[in-house]
Amino acid sequence: MPNINLTDSRKRDAVVKAESVRITDPVRYVGPKGGRAYTRRVLKATVDHDYDTLVEKAGSPEKLGQALVSGDPEIDIERFGTSLWNLSRVYTDPDDALVFRIEQFEVVRGPFGRVKDRRPRERDEANVDADVPLKWTGTMLPKADAYRKFVFSSKLQIVHVNGLTFDFLYGMAEELHKAKSVMLLGGGRSGKQPLVFRRGSTPYRGFLEGRISGDQYVLLLHLSNMELKPPPEMPDEMKAKKPAPKKVAAKAKPAKAKAKAKPAAKPKAKAALKAKPKAKAKPKAEKK
Repeated sequence: MPNINLTDSRKRDAVVKAESVRITDPVRYVGPKGGRAYTRRVLKATVDHDYDTLVEKAGSPEKLGQALVSGDPEIDIERFGTSLWNLSRVYTDPDDALVFRIEQFEVVRGPFGRVKDRRPRERDEANVDADVPLKWTGTMLPKADAYRKFVFSSKLQIVHVNGLTFDFLYGMAEELHKAKSVMLLGGGRSGKQPLVFRRGSTPYRGFLEGRISGDQYVLLLHLSNMELKPPPEMPDEMKAKKPAPKKVAAKAKPAKAKAKAKPAAKPKAKAALKAKPKAKAKPKAEKK
């Protein structure tokens, strides 16, 4: 845990600890035998087994392909897959030789990808645990506004190391809790410098947030190196010019022939229902 030298609103300073905030994962991975799973860095390949070296040894890509079919020249059974510890980053030239003197540059780009500035990289000295403590600037920002204006990349929890620093941090958390705001934390004598935790590391803006519950406190340091701003209007020369639509002469449409009126259909004559003639009654024979 890194040390951090803080100042409160009464200009008292103390050296406390800052630890990373980790959320406990409820899911636990286990191995085939029920043991706990863990991650390890292993050696994947070496320079003398990459594609360019193998092609140079074989003579041509075709010969390398044939060698891969007939054997395994790209694998070093003795070294590949071994665990790695205590690694350091190195720089190499195009011939894969180590380079010991390098010069790094920072390239600053605008919102639309244009290069605004190219300058040698500055390696700022660490200032969170320096002789000059971090200043209590008093610049308060409501939490909702801070979340909308800045991108927070990480956060640290400020913890006490003894009883005196407990009272010291509790008072800071209580003051921020009542203000319902976060406070900008600055470095240097003026309190306007960004926070640098290690020499040459990324500088951050620090925002201090405090919460209390009874005799318990939480003091969080939110770190941000990016501010949200509305993008400016795109320059005219970068706007995609739309091709002008081609003008096509309109052809005259032929006049439509007028539809002739159909004669009205004659009403069909309804067949008159004729009453069937009644059968004549036969005369009765007289009895003699």
